[in-house]
Amino acid sequence: MDARQVIAHPVMSEDSVNLIEAENKITFIVDIRATKNDVKRAVEELYDVKVTNVHVLITSRGQKKAYVKLAPESKAADLAVKLGLL
Repeated sequence: MDARQVIAHPVMSEDSVNLIEAENKITFIVDIRATKNDVKRAVEELYDVKVTNVHVLITSRGQKKAYVKLAPESKAADLAVKLGLL
């Protein structure tokens, strides 16, 4: 799966901002067919960061949400500014 097809868009909510600041995590809506490895590869490739963990879930709207934990050397706040979230 192509990296641009995997990531639909980042999530901007109060909870996602708290995760950025507290846990160095950033949240994305991803393709429903994407696996954790697809998401990890796509985030690392598109945004030039190091990912340590990916947690995915299906929302009540039928979308797949991915919580991406970045390595300590990659700051989620910096990526959020780059994406225009903060």
